[in-house]
Amino acid sequence: MRLDKFLKVSRLIKRRTVANEACDAGRILVNGKVAKASLNVKCGDVIEISFGNKEVKVEVLDVQETVRKDDAKELYKYL
Repeated sequence: MRLDKFLKVSRLIKRRTVANEACDAGRILVNGKVAKASLNVKCGDVIEISFGNKEVKVEVLDVQETVRKDDAKELYKYL
């Protein structure tokens, strides 16, 4: 699954266009490297997101195309 779509489905970022812009700005790292929105995300990847002065670091546990709001937290875990 594409990185921008995973960020939206997992609800780490609310909209896919915002996730796309964050990738273009270089604010998202996957496994320690700056990632493009088109990068394929798989289980075990570590995603770091910089929101201004706050950083969020998560590990991908599952990749699903669609998910209900209640189950979105099961796609990742905070590190």
